[in-house]
Amino acid sequence: MKLIVGLGNPGKQYDKTRHNIGFEVIDELSARLDIPLSQAKLKGLYGAGVVKGEKVILLKPLTYMNLSGESIRAVMDYFDIELDDLVVVYDDLDLPTGKIRLRQKGSAGGHNGIKSTIAHTGSQEFNRIRVGISRPQNGMAITDYVLGKFSKEEQPDMEHAVKKASEACEAWLEKPFLQVMNTYNQ
Repeated sequence: MKLIVGLGNPGKQYDKTRHNIGFEVIDELSARLDIPLSQAKLKGLYGAGVVKGEKVILLKPLTYMNLSGESIRAVMDYFDIELDDLVVVYDDLDLPTGKIRLRQKGSAGGHNGIKSTIAHTGSQEFNRIRVGISRPQNGMAITDYVLGKFSKEEQPDMEHAVKKASEACEAWLEKPFLQVMNTYNQ
């Protein structure tokens, strides 16, 4: 069984913001894999299905970003999911807008959703897909930036990044994560 988590914040005011790119990837996967997000429990919104013989759970934690690990831990415990069978998709200020980067482990890098995930899983060694949102220009506060929407110029790059991150998640359902990294980290 595989668990794919997209980080973000619940609520209309956060739709299509930089910080919610993980939610957008989960929405894309939900449509591609025909797995509706119909269960609202375990501190999240999730759906389960079978893809190419593999049971798959798609999760959007509803705890707000800083407490994402609570929902991830609850789902992992409920479905008895191992850390190796988890991938977390989230926004990254240190990557150019629209670029994706896959990693098997690492620090939180200042990302509160990943800090919470590390705290609740007890490990930094879990698969992740970082989606670049770049850093704010001219002294804009990080909080205002990540909770802001993409510009019209950025939208095509972000749509492409959501599709690439979704493809990488789908590839992981059939291949080891290291092999998927070698394909998508170019």
